[in-house]
Amino acid sequence: MLDVLVIGAGIMGASVSRELSKYNLNVAVLEKENDVSNGTTKANSAIVHAGYDAKEGSLMAKYNVAGCAMYEELSKEVDAPYRNIGSYVMAFSEEERKHVETLYERGLANGVPNMKIMERDEILEKEPNINKNVVCALWAPSAGVTGPYEFCIKLFENAAENGVDVILNAEVRNIEKRVGSYKVTLKDGREFETKTVINAAGVYADKINDMVSNDHFGIQPRIGEYYILDKAQTGLTNSVIFQCPTEMGKGVLVAQTVHGNIIVGPTAHDVQDRECVASTQEGLDDIRRQAEKSIKNINYRDNIRNFTGIRAEPSTGDFIIGEAKDAEGFFNIAGTKSPGLSSAPAIGKDVAEMVAKKLNATKKENFVKNKKQVHFMELSQEEKAEMIKRDPRYGRIICRCESITEGEIVDVIHRKVGAHTVDGVKKRCRPGTGRCQGGFCGPRVQEILARELGKSLNEIVQDKKGSYILTNETKEVK
Repeated sequence: MLDVLVIGAGIMGASVSRELSKYNLNVAVLEKENDVSNGTTKANSAIVHAGYDAKEGSLMAKYNVAGCAMYEELSKEVDAPYRNIGSYVMAFSEEERKHVETLYERGLANGVPNMKIMERDEILEKEPNINKNVVCALWAPSAGVTGPYEFCIKLFENAAENGVDVILNAEVRNIEKRVGSYKVTLKDGREFETKTVINAAGVYADKINDMVSNDHFGIQPRIGEYYILDKAQTGLTNSVIFQCPTEMGKGVLVAQTVHGNIIVGPTAHDVQDRECVASTQEGLDDIRRQAEKSIKNINYRDNIRNFTGIRAEPSTGDFIIGEAKDAEGFFNIAGTKSPGLSSAPAIGKDVAEMVAKKLNATKKENFVKNKKQVHFMELSQEEKAEMIKRDPRYGRIICRCESITEGEIVDVIHRKVGAHTVDGVKKRCRPGTGRCQGGFCGPRVQEILARELGKSLNEIVQDKKGSYILTNETKEVK
């Protein structure tokens, strides 16, 4: 019997699993997709928010500020990307100044450190591309940017190093309450018995909750579309640029990503289909119109990717965290829309402590830290030469746009919770994220995957189960 079964392998499941791996517990994670970090965690703004936007006294406010404060140290512990670049909320009228002042006061109440209201001249000195109509801005230096799927993967790697079992293509069909345990049945018939369950199922969290609890809540899927611009546009901004938020969200932002691209978006549209990640021309045009309010000279000819993410809007208006009132041993991490990513480390720590207390679990004495990942282009010339001497595969560039080597690709295939799809490699070490979007390196990545996993080229998929790239050979190879 398992001690803990986590449902969902996004940033919430990753955060709580890694914290649970510090205890003497038998933990498994179920993920319905073909890889971890394949839902909301895969496609979002990638911002670690400071915490001034959430309503005072809410769980969102509590966990946002606490989670933000954890990111820098946690990124070093698990070897994940993070940059503390700060954020602005721009006001372009005296009416919007009032909103900025409200956010400042709310931030003080929430415990956000070192904020200030910055006036026009200072803003333009620091961010010269901002629309000259700017009046003032709320500057929050504690905000930052991360790589959400990379952070999620690193947390799972560390959890797996410490004994957590991550099970993919494992869609939950039913949960049965028993005396002192739960029986979890998958769509394919597999069964698990566990003392406790953690529901971190993202846009499906309400469905999982309703399998065991009569304390119902709803999840409204909301999609947002984005532009990713080439690194030629990196100098457009040095920080995260927000407009004054609306009831639908934080509005269209312009920001540097953790890897130096520019991200612009998102839109905000409620949908019924929980798998909907379609981009529309109407939505993308709307982003361009709205973004002009912040920065007028955005060159969309440098666009290299559009994508759409989906997030879970809770009917409660706040995060749903903790043990269900009528289902002992069943814990929810639900409704974690923005600032969910920012809050994840703090939520994971809290819920892990709740579960450990419930099970009277003790801390491990031999917790293993993450094995560092080589980022070849970040090494010194001497370190590169030594690495190539030890393993010549680090001397072969596969992705020319991002300068990713064969050695790095082989490494992420064989790590814990390693890559087995083309997109899985892309998420872990970035081939295919540059200007050509895999046009040159994609076939080589596919070949390396086939070789390293002992599979045929036909068996290697792009991402989801069944997303085949090749189906059969056109002629016999002699």
